[in-house]
Amino acid sequence: MTDPFSDKTGVAALIARYDTHAPRYTSYPTAASFTAEVGATTWAQWLSQAPLTPAASLYVHIPFCKRLCWYCGCNTRAVNRAETISAYVDLLLKEADLVLAAAGRPIPIASIHFGGGTPNMLSPDDLMKLFGGLADRFEISPVADIAMEMDPEVLTDEFIAACGRIGLTRASLGVQDLSPHVQAAVNRPESFASIQRAVEALRAQGVVSINLDLMYGLPLQGVSEMIDTLEAVTSLRPERLALFGYAHVPWMKSHQRLIKNEDLPGPEVRFAQARAAEAFLAESGWTEIGLDHFALPHDDLAAAHRAGRLRRNFQGYVTDEAPTLIGLGASAISRTPLGHVQNTAVERDWRAAIGAGNLASHRGVVLSDQDRLIGEAIERLMCDLALDTPELLARHAIAHEGATPPSLGDLSGRLQPFVEDGLIRIDTQGRLSVTPRGRPFVRAVCAAFDPHAQPRVDSQQKRHARVI
Repeated sequence: MTDPFSDKTGVAALIARYDTHAPRYTSYPTAASFTAEVGATTWAQWLSQAPLTPAASLYVHIPFCKRLCWYCGCNTRAVNRAETISAYVDLLLKEADLVLAAAGRPIPIASIHFGGGTPNMLSPDDLMKLFGGLADRFEISPVADIAMEMDPEVLTDEFIAACGRIGLTRASLGVQDLSPHVQAAVNRPESFASIQRAVEALRAQGVVSINLDLMYGLPLQGVSEMIDTLEAVTSLRPERLALFGYAHVPWMKSHQRLIKNEDLPGPEVRFAQARAAEAFLAESGWTEIGLDHFALPHDDLAAAHRAGRLRRNFQGYVTDEAPTLIGLGASAISRTPLGHVQNTAVERDWRAAIGAGNLASHRGVVLSDQDRLIGEAIERLMCDLALDTPELLARHAIAHEGATPPSLGDLSGRLQPFVEDGLIRIDTQGRLSVTPRGRPFVRAVCAAFDPHAQPRVDSQQKRHARVI
């Protein structure tokens, strides 16, 4: 297969042209478009109308870590007091009660995702209390997909045993990079031995899918560090790997100011890291999924990719097709076909609202028909790297039964540069496909469909990570 990036001069020109700030498009409209016009009252109304067939998904946010990694962009804080965490668990269950009261009916659950932060900061007893409380309140399917994000360095044998008791099916372990000098530059010391121990112990407890999170673009990181890390972690044969580009946004995450700008690799080095990793993983048997995920052929993410059923939500690429996502905890985002809503990210404010018996939703967005059309177009591009534009438009027009249907508008001018640069192809019927050369720039292609991104002043752009 011809290397689409063999022309180094041409690649440098593409990076200079398209390495702008753009959303990761885990939703549309993105969280940057959420406003205070959507809050607790709206969320309560949506819950009463939310479709529950297929069964809903549940996201539970645990905003605590043992340490604060300097690269982190998540809503979390370092906590070492067990009573602080236990009190938070009590409030999560109280929030679940408020959600059920607003829904006014039982809520079936097909999948649960514990995110963070570091969910394994919970004690084993708190994990059992939380899961048992959720099971008492929601109708959790006996074959539910139960996933959890974990930090291997603070993962105990007792917690792993508790994961077996709750029926954990998927675990996502943060690795990032195994090079000691890179770890020191981001305040995340971690050994391969701890990762190996965690993977083996989790599999012994019945966890059927292991994901390892990696990063490129970290300070003092080069291609050799990336390949060394991959050689180590792929020996564990994780079912999935995620390879994210580090988003340096110190104006939004003040702790990132501890990272020296001069230690960060430039866009061409970042590009080379990502391409080297993709080539290594392809040769080692992992299927590339969308923009930044990889899976072994037998994993259900790879199966969904092959079948055209891959989805994208706030957790990234998923197989979850539930129309309703319920988020619990500080900063958690919920979704129904009517819109998106987010809990306050300030943990103190979330605790106060839930403690007073109120939902903590404080911003969101109502979805218009136009939003749903554009959102589906962007999701298919992110998942399939292709878009059957005529089919999409026809389907949304039929849904309007003669009324004026939503439109993608005139995209020709915004898409033409991508065509001229060989990043996309558009056939005579208007169907779009992203070329191998265009894959790294797919977020920029998606931004051409996004009226919120046309145009953006620099201060708005910097709310998002760079494309490369």
